[in-house]
Amino acid sequence: MPEAHLSNDGKAPFPPRFQRPGWFSTALFALFLGFFLWSLAGAGMSISELISGLPNMATIAGEMFPPATDRAEPIMAAILVTFQMALVGTVIGVILSIPMALLAARNTSPHPLVRHVARSIISFLRTVPDLAWALFFVVSVGLGPFAGTLTIIVDTIGFCGRFFAEAMEEVDPGPSEALDSIGTSPLDRIAVVQIPGALPSMINTGLFSLEKAVRSSVVLGLVGAGGIGAELAASMEMFRYDQAAYIILMIFILVYAVEHLSSRLRDRLMHQSQ
Repeated sequence: MPEAHLSNDGKAPFPPRFQRPGWFSTALFALFLGFFLWSLAGAGMSISELISGLPNMATIAGEMFPPATDRAEPIMAAILVTFQMALVGTVIGVILSIPMALLAARNTSPHPLVRHVARSIISFLRTVPDLAWALFFVVSVGLGPFAGTLTIIVDTIGFCGRFFAEAMEEVDPGPSEALDSIGTSPLDRIAVVQIPGALPSMINTGLFSLEKAVRSSVVLGLVGAGGIGAELAASMEMFRYDQAAYIILMIFILVYAVEHLSSRLRDRLMHQSQ
């Protein structure tokens, strides 16, 4: 912790300074530094290869301009499908996350074993990468946006389930205890106290989840799960870098619009809750 020291005249204190770290902290830092340097080699970092690749980067960037708009209509249709996947997957995922969070929260779960199982399921859904879920659903239900939507639903449950449960655990227990003293049922306390108390945080988490889903849905298309990612992969494989530039531009506009709208909604929510 930083310590404040008085100046020579005993009035104005000097700026706080940090204490010298102990041997254990120094050893941990040295261990981290050594592992980081070793990881540089494992990650394949190479300045020489980066420098030798700069001409290729410049060539590809030059072929991207001006962006080609000859397939603007199918690209815009794929952008729309990408947003629809993200929206539907997020809404369904958020709805399914609420009962999972109720089972996983310490103050709403009916039994510790149920809470442990619910948290384990949420952790499993969150741990498995999006692309792994996308490949699983592509093999299960076939190529197309349905596989991508299912992937976003599962990913949203893993993301929102955890934060919804934590938001419910942070709700003031006083009103719930007062209702319990007059004989109300657990479902009544959940409907009247827990969910309304956690609702601002849940809405905020849901909006973040929508932003995350829009970005994820672009990547999911690369493995056949529908959306604009498939168009981008096809353009890159056919060396149509000018067309790929137009697709990247449309993706940027979509992501920026969703993030801007989400930020506006969060700001309005925060002002209403004050």
